[in-house]
Amino acid sequence: MSLYKNRIVIKVGTSTLTNETGQNDLRSFDRLVCALSDIHNMGYEIVLVSSGAIAVGANKLQMKTRPTTLRLKQASAAVGQSRIMFLYDKFFNDYDKTTAQILLNAEDMEIEEKKENLTNTFDTLLEMGIIPVVNENDSVSYTEIESEDKIFGDNDMLSAVVAILCRAQKLVILSDIDGFYDSDPRLHANAKLIEQINTIGEDVLSLAGGAGSRRGTGGMKTKLQAAKLATAQGIDTIITNGKNPSALYEIVKGRSVGTLFIGNKSDF
Repeated sequence: MSLYKNRIVIKVGTSTLTNETGQNDLRSFDRLVCALSDIHNMGYEIVLVSSGAIAVGANKLQMKTRPTTLRLKQASAAVGQSRIMFLYDKFFNDYDKTTAQILLNAEDMEIEEKKENLTNTFDTLLEMGIIPVVNENDSVSYTEIESEDKIFGDNDMLSAVVAILCRAQKLVILSDIDGFYDSDPRLHANAKLIEQINTIGEDVLSLAGGAGSRRGTGGMKTKLQAAKLATAQGIDTIITNGKNPSALYEIVKGRSVGTLFIGNKSDF
């Protein structure tokens, strides 16, 4: 599979798009969009995989706590998806960029005809200079938001699948910590950041914890699974802190930021 050297998929999670009180973090939206627009101006093709529809919808509906039932999650997602696209469209428009919305289900990846159509859609949008914003279609999909072992894991796995569909050279997963550590830095003061991983074996997988932040649903386990899937297709994968989107400038320059998982280039 030949990769597009100027094509990058960036995944942003709920914890980056909301603040500590669970409300929309508008400054974070603006910083992220500014960096992505700037990198787009450098000649890179950008695909943004964004979580946050349920949380943003819950905010719009003035819910005091995150919804727990399926019907409320799907209602929040339906409201939140239009709201989150409004925010992206507003901020990207400030930087003279055009966005498009693509909502996916796990089933879309299992049918070859659908996969081919998706690839054609992505290619066409990117060739036109448009920035696709991708999310799991939570308002109609119940398997993902109700599953204990999520297929996409707050869109971590979805971002890897999209990177493969788009034949992107890089996948950047924006997390709520600086990268992959040898132990949980929130629990262990002496935890050390691992700057580069060449192979994601059992020794690496065993270091991953469980759930992520209280505002998101993707833990380090799903991020490693996403990195393993993407790197197997030759795609370099980086995990770094979403609260510092300026790190994207360093990433496109090939400098060390967060944790780099080296794509397996042997068959490509």
